[in-house]
This record gives sequence, C-alpha cells and structure tokens, in this order.
Amino acid sequence: MFKKIAVFVFSLALLLNIYGCVALLAGAAAGTGTAVWLSGKLTQQFNASYEQTISAAERALNSLNLEMTRKVKEVNITQLKSQYSDGKEIWIDIRRIANNSTKVEIRVGVVNSDRVAADKILKAIQGYL
Repeated sequence: MFKKIAVFVFSLALLLNIYGCVALLAGAAAGTGTAVWLSGKLTQQFNASYEQTISAAERALNSLNLEMTRKVKEVNITQLKSQYSDGKEIWIDIRRIANNSTKVEIRVGVVNSDRVAADKILKAIQGYL
C-alpha cells in the first residue's frame, strides 16, 4: 500500500513539473505575453530591439516625471534607476535576448515591492514600443 502511495505522489510531482515546463515554454513562444510578477519584480518580454527598449524605458520615465538617477549600460544589459517623490526606488533592468527580443524587469521599492507602480511604468514603456 505504501509503495502505491509513493508511486502516486512521485507521479503527481513529475506531472506538475512537466506541466510547469510546458507552460513556461508556451509563454516564451508567445513572445510578447502578459507581464509576470515574480520575486517582487514585474517581468515582460518584448519583440523589440535592445536600443529601442532602452529608449522606450527612458521616455516612459520622463513621461511619468521620474528623473533618471543612474544608467548603467553594458553589451547585453542596461539598468536604469529612478525614484518616486516619496522615496521609493525604481529599478528597470533591460536584457537583450536576441536581435529583436528584450526582457524588461521592473522593481519599485526595496522591501515591499509596489506592483501597481511597476505596472504603471511597464504600461508606459509599452506605449513607446
């Protein structure tokens, strides 16, 4: 009896693992899907070049009257930092995935991330792409 229960639990865990991988692959194949909230960051992949995405993020911050306090640009990743008037810090990480594909991660706040504020910034970036 114990062996049957162990096999069932193992099979269920394996099925859930496989299902999670399929869902991840389906999301990646979709390209510009919905944004994902994970570990206090709002993440979305865009079908846009690295330079276009950086420009869109800078314009989005400007349109929201958020002054960019720091920009660190490397070959495949750029981080923009800003700050709301209430002191909440904003981090925008832009990663090159391919020539016409980028991933944007937005975090607002250090300890308690503000998803609503991150979503507002993400929507502004989308508007410029």
